[in-house]
Amino acid sequence: MKINLILIWVLRLVSALILLQTLFFKFSAAPESVALFTKIGMEPWGRIGTGVLELTASILILYPRTTGWGSCLAMGLMAGALYFHLTALGLKWYGDYTLFTYALTVFICTTILAWLYRFQVLSVVGIKPKMA
Repeated sequence: MKINLILIWVLRLVSALILLQTLFFKFSAAPESVALFTKIGMEPWGRIGTGVLELTASILILYPRTTGWGSCLAMGLMAGALYFHLTALGLKWYGDYTLFTYALTVFICTTILAWLYRFQVLSVVGIKPKMA
């Protein structure tokens, strides 16, 4: 039981910290961030909007009653980030693979969290999932 709780908190913290760390670059209009969103045609609204959604997802992930919702939001955001890395941006951005690695890490962590908290999300919409 205790190992499960530790694993869940590690997944929460890794996801939230990566999302929060990248906010500085989005909200401060760092040249790398502006160049990235310009390349995909979403500057400045995409940069700022993505930042707001990532902040929201981080907060939701860290609060146990909303972890499922935050995970679903972050998973969707990272699916978009991975899509752009695989199509328009490439895996290597500004000389390294950091952003792609961050996006992939958050996607994997939040996918696991979304699965673990699926009952939380589904119960709000009135679906009673069957226990395995």
